Parts: sequence; structure tokens; C-alpha cells
Amino acid sequence: MGLDTIGGLPVHALVVHVSVVLLPVTALGAILIALTPAWSRRFGIVVVLISVVAAIATVVSKESGEQLATHVGVPDPHAQLGDKLPLFAGCLVVVVLILWLCDRGIPANRSRPFWLVILAIVVIAVALVTAWWTIRVGDSGARAVWEPILQKATN
Repeated sequence: MGLDTIGGLPVHALVVHVSVVLLPVTALGAILIALTPAWSRRFGIVVVLISVVAAIATVVSKESGEQLATHVGVPDPHAQLGDKLPLFAGCLVVVVLILWLCDRGIPANRSRPFWLVILAIVVIAVALVTAWWTIRVGDSGARAVWEPILQKATN
């Protein structure tokens, strides 16, 4: 599959924004459903679906970034950070899916069992780490693109 350009624009520049927006949105949704079981039962499927789209976008971003690097060079540390982002996104999908599936089986008038409370804490931790890593990747990518341009403009 050619992930080089679409209409002359690098695919990476187009798809990366999906990852940068949807992963923090997913992280926020994951935290909300982890903290509020009723929201998990009601909105959990939405968070799961957004997390899947975000995870797919991270894989496409990574692959298209590797193709872009063949034209412009490898922007370290962005490439190294970006290589790991699909792993974080995949972990977020898994823990959110498990939490939602387990929450669906608990009647609304019962509280979560202890093991599911522990899972909710894990979901929050994975969501926070994923959001933090996404920010790191996005910041390093923006720096790789814009710092040389700004340096030329100030000289």
C-alpha cells in the first residue's frame, strides 16, 4: 500500500493529525469511563471505537512517516518516539475494551468488584501515559518540521 503521498501531499502530514487528536480524546474518554461505571455502560462502546480508529491512525502515521523519511531524512528523536506510539495506542484499546466488556455484565445497581476497580486504575494509568507519549511524539515532530524553518527565517 502506497503511503507516500495523496494529491502531492505527504500522507504522514495528513494522517498524523488524526492520531494527535484522537489519542488524547480517547484517553479522556477512558478516564471518564474508568471513573464512572454508568458512563462505561452507556458510552464505553464509543470510547472503544474511537480508540480503535486512533490506534489504526498511529500505525498509518508510523508507516507513512517511514516513507516520508526516505525523502527528507530520519528526524530523530521523532522517529524513535513515533515507533512506540502504536504500542501505547494498542494497549489503550485492549484495556478500554476489557473494561467496557466487563462493565457491561454488572447490573446498574451493583458496584464494581475489587478486581474491576484495579482494572479501572490500570485504564487511567495507560490513558495518561498514552496521552503523555502522544504529546511527546507530536512535539518532537513539530520541532523537526518547524525549527529549521524558523531558524532560516530569523537568520
